[in-house]
Amino acid sequence: MIFGRVKPLDAILATAEKKALHRSLGPVQLTLLGVGAIIGTGIFVLTAAAAQKAGPGMMWSFIIAGAVCAVAALCYSELASMVPVSGSAYTYTYAVVGELLAWMVGWALILEYAVAASAVSVGWSGYFMGLVKSVTGLEIPQMLAAGPTWGLNGWMPTLDFSTGIVNVPAIVVALAVTLLLMIGTTESARVNAVLVAIKVVALTVFIALTLPVLKTGNFSPFTPNGWFGPAGTSGMGVVGAAASIFFAYVGFDAVSTAAEETKNPQRNVPIGLIGSLAICTIFYLLVAAGAVGAMGAQPVAGIDGSVVQPGSAGFTAACQLAANKELLVCSNEALAHVLRQIDWPVVGNALGLAANLALPSVILMMLFGQTRIFFVMARDGLLPEKLASIHPKWKTPHIVTMITGVGVAIAAALLPVGQLADISNSGTLFAFFMVSIAVLVLRVKDPGRHRPFRTPFIWVVAPLSLVGCAALYFNLPLEAMLVLPVWGGIGLILYFAYGYRKSHVGRGIFDVSEPEAYEEIAPSVPGTH
Repeated sequence: MIFGRVKPLDAILATAEKKALHRSLGPVQLTLLGVGAIIGTGIFVLTAAAAQKAGPGMMWSFIIAGAVCAVAALCYSELASMVPVSGSAYTYTYAVVGELLAWMVGWALILEYAVAASAVSVGWSGYFMGLVKSVTGLEIPQMLAAGPTWGLNGWMPTLDFSTGIVNVPAIVVALAVTLLLMIGTTESARVNAVLVAIKVVALTVFIALTLPVLKTGNFSPFTPNGWFGPAGTSGMGVVGAAASIFFAYVGFDAVSTAAEETKNPQRNVPIGLIGSLAICTIFYLLVAAGAVGAMGAQPVAGIDGSVVQPGSAGFTAACQLAANKELLVCSNEALAHVLRQIDWPVVGNALGLAANLALPSVILMMLFGQTRIFFVMARDGLLPEKLASIHPKWKTPHIVTMITGVGVAIAAALLPVGQLADISNSGTLFAFFMVSIAVLVLRVKDPGRHRPFRTPFIWVVAPLSLVGCAALYFNLPLEAMLVLPVWGGIGLILYFAYGYRKSHVGRGIFDVSEPEAYEEIAPSVPGTH
């Protein structure tokens, strides 16, 4: 039976037993780790898209997304503390509910990591082009600065090349980072810490300069598109914006996966998780308040007066009107744009430079995370082991890195950042949904197993996580929602064509040792969005 193929938890834990880590992290270190991992691309590049969906009400969106993350994180932490090995939600699902669903989670994680890398590449492109234009006055032709617009006409996909043909800067940065990763350039913790500091300082300066010029009139109407968007629209309103903004919080798993290195994890992991999420939510609310208060964040209407999705052809046409060009929602570099509009052009350029410096590191970490997932799946026999072969000179998994990087570049070239973030969220929400189920199943199947961290009020927290993840998923735009089942269908075909026959568990092989060469060149780096 397919659902009987469960990878023995004891076999998985054999890897962790060989790599027992010193417990040294306290609550403050964990909280700071979480803040560094969470604050990243989302707040820089999704503020404009969230404003188009919810207007000033995006402040509620940050709170909703943070709350769903909090309950999902508590479920995630219990499994992370029990199974502190590579593979994230894929490994947890394999150990609890079996191979088929584990494959689906691993397949969905491609949407989280690879598509997120594409989203960050497009975000970097926006800040890069804005900085070049502000400093030199030069502009890249629109046809080479953005991809075409994708949408649905009923159930039929549509493609509009009037908004652009290909996003060249996004391709360049994606392939450059891929090359760096292939030849073995990984980030040190010190470089990562510097880049995190740059992001935090940039956002702090933004808050300090925008809040003093806040105008209360800019907050009205507060929810111009309502909580769930007007009838006939999908992914709009406050909850729709929350589903998109979820992208800005993912990265908290850095805290969850550090449970093995934490002193008194039962007490300190919840403090680190909730503390880092609370700090980041407050930070995000202040940034949103500064952006809204300084120059307003009302959505633009389509030329025919209709409500339009960010990234759609109607939205692009509306933003090309002279009256709308300078609005926050129409900017590809929202925070830098706000500072320039309130007469801080030099600081705005500096913030754009900070984003240009910091965002490629996020692309690198997303690509690294994706190759790690592929590597673990190949180790289990679900993907061809050739994909995870190590280059004799570079000592890196060059084949899977190159394939992943090219895929990331193609997606970045052809899709706007908002659509990419929504697609990424669909995979992430599915993975968190499965983790929430897995933690409940394991409580019933194996209640006596040692749990370094136990999710408090599990029969309340896990169902809340399930409901929250499902609610955000069903408030994504229709195109993003449809990507997950279509992508899942492709994954099922591949699984039954290859993985089902080649699976190590199916063949009775339980070798869980990590490939040594990969361990040498790929130390764990917390992911950040």
